[in-house]
Amino acid sequence: MSAPVQTASLTAPALPAAAAPAPAPAFERSPGYWGHVGRKLLRDPVAIGAGLVILTIVAVAILSPWITPMDPYRGSMLRRLRPIGDPTYILGSDELGRDMLSRLMVAGRLSLFMGVTPVILAFLIGSAIGIVAGYVGGWLNTILMRTIDVFFAFPSVLLAIALSGALGAGIFNAIVSLTCVFVPQIARVAESVTTQIRQRDYVDAARLSGASSFTIVRVQVLGNVLGPIFVYATSLISVSMILASGLSFLGLGVKPPEPEWGLMLNTLRTAIYVNPLVAALPGLAIFLVSISFNLFSDGLRSAMEVKE
Repeated sequence: MSAPVQTASLTAPALPAAAAPAPAPAFERSPGYWGHVGRKLLRDPVAIGAGLVILTIVAVAILSPWITPMDPYRGSMLRRLRPIGDPTYILGSDELGRDMLSRLMVAGRLSLFMGVTPVILAFLIGSAIGIVAGYVGGWLNTILMRTIDVFFAFPSVLLAIALSGALGAGIFNAIVSLTCVFVPQIARVAESVTTQIRQRDYVDAARLSGASSFTIVRVQVLGNVLGPIFVYATSLISVSMILASGLSFLGLGVKPPEPEWGLMLNTLRTAIYVNPLVAALPGLAIFLVSISFNLFSDGLRSAMEVKE
């Protein structure tokens, strides 16, 4: 009996499966102008550090009624001008025996309020005046800008003191005085930027398409002018803090017994030869906040620069 004959397999070898097509890359949305500004700002350690200092001081000022170690209004004549590092008073006590740490924390509320509020009001009023003058131009620009130029004839400090003296002492009058000081400066910047934007091609195209002046200002102009105006306004906060403290130091701002850094400098000036470190603490607070706003404003200005 013959052995079975083995036949070769005629099955074709399996072909490799076709490679699946690579998935199309997902569409990445551009971060836009403000996204690039935020990224550049985050890469600036000086601006970030200054911003953290500002946020810390603002948080402490807001929460001061609940986190102060002692009553900032209660004093003791037996514990006047205690030095820094005292077991009871960490930052010493003032001329009436009140805790300096508690008073500095509470004073931050009025100091920041009087420093930031005039700039915000001036930003709104000055931007409106400058944008209208820059966009309309002609005789309206001449009238508004020549009126604004009158305020530049006086130094900011003297103008603030003169207006506060005429209106009378008080927080409200001090804010009005400082607002009047900063409105011309912001209006001048707003008018200059708007005049440049008005001559751009996209503004002419919108005008030729039949868009109204209000629509052009709202869509094409505002988005391009508010950034530079805002950066300039932030640089004025430090000046406003110093001027507000100066008005309180002269008795034209906050009145006792409310704590405010400028007023605290005034009441402690007689103790500078007895305990100079304690007397210098309100000035140090003003310097720290002012330099922080300056550094943050410089970082924001650098981040908003567009390089061609």
